[in-house]
Amino acid sequence: MKNKDLQAILVTCITEYKEDFYRLAYSYVKNQEDALDIIQESIQKALVSLDRIQDPGSIKSWMYKIIVRTSIDFLRKHKRVSVTDDETLEFLSTGQEDTYTDMDLHEALDELPLTYRTIIVLRYFEDLKLEEIAEIMDEHLSTVKTRLYRGLKLLRINMTEEEQ
Repeated sequence: MKNKDLQAILVTCITEYKEDFYRLAYSYVKNQEDALDIIQESIQKALVSLDRIQDPGSIKSWMYKIIVRTSIDFLRKHKRVSVTDDETLEFLSTGQEDTYTDMDLHEALDELPLTYRTIIVLRYFEDLKLEEIAEIMDEHLSTVKTRLYRGLKLLRINMTEEEQ
């Protein structure tokens, strides 16, 4: 297939699934600007390596794979540490403790290791099939199933611990 044809398919894919791609990137970085940067970098990577695509029908999965890897790379490069001065810390500590026992699902997901979180996000937030997730993650289907099961189990444990 010609490069122009692949570019047209890629542009159509990006246009059609832009919200899904953005949501996936945002699920990693929790920041609009960073998510948009990841999408931009992912599109650039896709355009540069477009000649490597063997099956034009799998461009969507291929883009998911690029976004997941770019997001993980971004997190590794930008490990954020927030430093708070004593005055701010004292101001924040004068309030009463929250009495909420429920933990937000997204917070619980953030505590999971990246491999489990990625599979859960792709499966339940992006509604991808396990076969597609295996292709995106370059893993065997059985590995994806096992990690999904373990990730859900860890998520359940995390949420149960927070309730107590």
